Amino acid sequence: MKKFSLEVLFHIIGIGSASGIIYRDGDLFLISDNGNHLYKYNIDTKQTQKISLFENETTQNIPKAQKPDFEAIAHYGDDYYIFGSGSTENRNRMVQYNTRTKSTKTFDLTNLYLLMQSFENIKAVDFNIEGVVFTGDTWYFFQRGNGKSGKNGVFTVKAKSLEDDFSILFNAYKLPKVKGIQSGFTDAVLVEDKLWFLACSENSISTYEDGEVLGSFIGSIDIRTMKMQDTQQISDNHKFEGITYYKETAGHFEFLLCEDNDTEILESDIYKLTIGKS
Repeated sequence: MKKFSLEVLFHIIGIGSASGIIYRDGDLFLISDNGNHLYKYNIDTKQTQKISLFENETTQNIPKAQKPDFEAIAHYGDDYYIFGSGSTENRNRMVQYNTRTKSTKTFDLTNLYLLMQSFENIKAVDFNIEGVVFTGDTWYFFQRGNGKSGKNGVFTVKAKSLEDDFSILFNAYKLPKVKGIQSGFTDAVLVEDKLWFLACSENSISTYEDGEVLGSFIGSIDIRTMKMQDTQQISDNHKFEGITYYKETAGHFEFLLCEDNDTEILESDIYKLTIGKS
């Protein structure tokens, strides 16, 4: 078992139910699963910029039935990609935001998500994308198995367009259980040749309804073989839903984590997880 430490690094006012995080050049980019915004938090100034992903959108804490349920964020170059979970019909959008032009584009991923479900025989009620990694030519979509089927896995997607020109592979994984409840993927980040992932065990068999949090894990997958290498529990009461690479030393990696507190309180703690490389 690797040695690790977990500590609160930042407390951010104005962002609630954080579901995805990216660290880049002194800034944190965050999304919330109950809003329509991308947030940019500068670590030095502690100032937060709220970027609307849809025109004239100001609402926060959108009711569950109407929210786009943005659960995953990936980036490549100047582009950030924010994904709906696909867990209901109105959660199938991806928004691309360019930090240079300050422009957004919206894409309908219904065809992609339906093909993913068909490809691996996942029922619509059990489908739930919670993490995405983009390498520039390949996408990795992390399916959270918190529905009745309990199917966790990674869809590897090669695509010219995620709307209508793509190919798919799938790798299934068995993740740890807590009190008999299987954990499910909640996010991932690529560091060198490993996909470092988060998983959470929650006492619910629904992709829609929340349940008691039983524990969160970190683990890694070799991107060359897609073999899972190890997992380790890092908390027994936090629902970590976002991970980003932060720093490294000779013997450790440092990650930043965000937590979905499943409340309407517009505050978020950002945690630093330090874990041994071997």
